[in-house]
Amino acid sequence: MTVAADPIGSVHIIGAGLAGLAAALSLGAAGRRVVIHEAAPQAGGRCRSYFDPVLGRRIDNGNHLLLSANRAALAYLGEIGAAGSLSAGGGPIPFLDLATGQAWSLALGDGGFLRRLSAPLRQVPGANLRDGIGMLRLAAAGPRTTVTQSVGRGPLMERFWHPLTTAVLNAHPDEASAVLLRSVMRTAMVEGGDGLVPLTAKIGLSESFVDPALATLAARGAKIRFGRRLRGIDFNDRRATTLHFHGDSVALVEGNAVVVAVGPTVAGGLLPGLSAPKDTSGILNAHFLLDAPGRLRGGEALIGLIGGTAEWVFLRDTLASVTVSAADALLERPAEELLDILWRDTAAALGRPDTPRPPGRIVKEKRATFRQTPEAARQRPPQRTAWRNLVLAGDWTDTGLPATIEGAIRSGRAAAEAVLTYGAD
Repeated sequence: MTVAADPIGSVHIIGAGLAGLAAALSLGAAGRRVVIHEAAPQAGGRCRSYFDPVLGRRIDNGNHLLLSANRAALAYLGEIGAAGSLSAGGGPIPFLDLATGQAWSLALGDGGFLRRLSAPLRQVPGANLRDGIGMLRLAAAGPRTTVTQSVGRGPLMERFWHPLTTAVLNAHPDEASAVLLRSVMRTAMVEGGDGLVPLTAKIGLSESFVDPALATLAARGAKIRFGRRLRGIDFNDRRATTLHFHGDSVALVEGNAVVVAVGPTVAGGLLPGLSAPKDTSGILNAHFLLDAPGRLRGGEALIGLIGGTAEWVFLRDTLASVTVSAADALLERPAEELLDILWRDTAAALGRPDTPRPPGRIVKEKRATFRQTPEAARQRPPQRTAWRNLVLAGDWTDTGLPATIEGAIRSGRAAAEAVLTYGAD
């Protein structure tokens, strides 16, 4: 096996998801030599696009919704020249109860802070003043409290808190951390109307977040090596000393640093004694190719669904994409069965007949996020580790935010700052 010593000052980033790319951008901008090692044949991790031969077009491996309050994500896009790659929603978010046919819209950005805070009470059918007590309890929730324990049950849970919690935390309100949900609500509410605009990729996730980042990194001299799975790390005297890949190794000299930007399961296998969330939660996505451009209520690009299996439908011209979060109970079911179920819900949202079903593709992310329970939230590690020249990045680290694009990018920035501030040793 070949063992090569790397130049002084190099930073090796393990993983080319958004956390790793964000760390690489910050380090490259600061003049550090960056080498990214990615086990897969492409960058982006759980946020990427690819060509699907069944549908004959590019699709995203999952649906991601941002808010204009996601300042780290927007700054990231600005840095890589992709600030104009997102499409902003133009109005209230429509909802449809598939069981009853009742429809409503939710506008969180109108008026002052108190009016924004009370918007669900005023706009969600069936909500009452008693639900407002739950909103106040969320503001005071402790680290061991779930969303359901905090806000209680009732119409507002079914038609607001449940869809919001599963979408943001990828967990059922009965087990999801109230503190993590509160962090999102606080950010959005403090930002006001300008911070509550929903944003989606105009073309695809890779076109927005990945391809421009790779081009920017290449222009800064960064190297990215695909098909490079890290097999192990040697440690000595509180330092990482050697990175072992399949077929070769890299000896780390004084001044080198490592950013481990992989998932918690992989990181736990590389770093002895690492405290990290262990359980994961899956997400189910479906993509349907329509025979003509579709239209949702109000002309919006997305709609929230209640009372069925599908939870959100995203519309991009002739592609209707569906998301079901906290979907572990569905992931083992056959793809054809899932397509039938999800198309019935999607057809209702589009006002179309449910037969014949258009061509579709199921995408299963079995380990989409860590299971964001109160216990798991307390297990999230900081960027700094027990080794002086090794830091962590990933949406599962202790960012104070849920496992989202915003959290991943913030973690990468924090990891880079740890390298730049404290040095390798």
